Amino acid sequence: MERSVLPNGLTVLSEFVPGVRSIALGAWVRSASLHESPEEMGISHLLEHMVFKGTKRRTAHEIAGALESLGGSLDAYTAREHTAFQARVLDEHLTQAADVMADLIFHPALRADDLKLERKVVLEEIAMVDDTPDDLVFEMHNEALWGAHPYGYSILGTRDTVGAIGIEALRERHARAYQPGQIVVAASGNVSHEALLEALGATGWGDVPAGTEKAPVSPAPVTMPASERRVKRDGSQVHVVFGSATVPHADKRRHTLVLINTLLGGGMSSRLFQRVREELGLAYSVYTFQSFHVDSGTHGVYVGTSPENADQAIAAVRGELARLVRDGIPDSEIAMGKQQVKGQITLAMEGVSSRMYRAAAVELFGEPYAGLDDVLAKIDAITPEDVAACCAAFFVPDQQTLVSLGPT
Repeated sequence: MERSVLPNGLTVLSEFVPGVRSIALGAWVRSASLHESPEEMGISHLLEHMVFKGTKRRTAHEIAGALESLGGSLDAYTAREHTAFQARVLDEHLTQAADVMADLIFHPALRADDLKLERKVVLEEIAMVDDTPDDLVFEMHNEALWGAHPYGYSILGTRDTVGAIGIEALRERHARAYQPGQIVVAASGNVSHEALLEALGATGWGDVPAGTEKAPVSPAPVTMPASERRVKRDGSQVHVVFGSATVPHADKRRHTLVLINTLLGGGMSSRLFQRVREELGLAYSVYTFQSFHVDSGTHGVYVGTSPENADQAIAAVRGELARLVRDGIPDSEIAMGKQQVKGQITLAMEGVSSRMYRAAAVELFGEPYAGLDDVLAKIDAITPEDVAACCAAFFVPDQQTLVSLGPT
């Protein structure tokens, strides 16, 4: 992997992947829900939508078709800590991808008339989540776990906050956040670092003024005490999320947590799948999840079940968590889990998009670059003592915040 910082502060990373004819190109803006006030919840996501509505050079339709007409793709998403834009194109179309991305990131029109229309689109997106209980329960769990901290905010915002955001607020947020010094560009595929820098230079990335704003500072994470909240709602199932805070992305225990979560609920052979679904027949969907941020992380369990089975399913999940803490994980099961995690990582690294994300993570999370063999070695180095310590620290049933949504 190679890294450069342009004179205007733009950070550029790349990894050449032999044997492919494509390139994944992404740009991460350090502005997202973590940097919002309660009154402006959802502004980062709304701005992500608005930059696609047109620029001085392109209409919204022209932006949409610029790379699709070449067989490529262009999309974006807003996360907790950054807003990301990404393209996937053939290697011969790198300059076109860089040009379209520079245009919409640095030169969006941000017109009031467009906001009237796009606000409706985002409100429909919020309504879609509200009508999807297995999505909505995660929003509710974040709020219960993090309280007033921005980690507990809805990335989409609420109907009230999105309805109140005006065009001037969007323009101010864009001017403050979409500056080269707060953007990381990463590419992977059939591209040399020199070719990437040349394409960025030819499409104006290096010509954008550096700006004077410093990168936003996120508030220190504060979690709420473990709690249980059951919300009544009509439907055929009860959707349940258990979870607690864990460790930041850079913490060495991250790999151990991934291993434990894989064995607990990462597939059909996992403990929860075998116990809750195969042995007890209580659910169709049961799995673990985890996310790691710059200064904290989250792990948990989701299960969807019928109202009459909800208490039994919750008890079964708690029982598996208690077994983790009480008995740990046998060495033979740890060895199997290591092979599973290493296989998943290796297969993912065969895709240029995954390698692009890995390159960006070096900058976004302040970690040294680690090649595939180095990462696999970290998995192999996990000891039974490491596993037991993480089980005791993060999986105690009484320390999990629980939220259920459905008929009670």
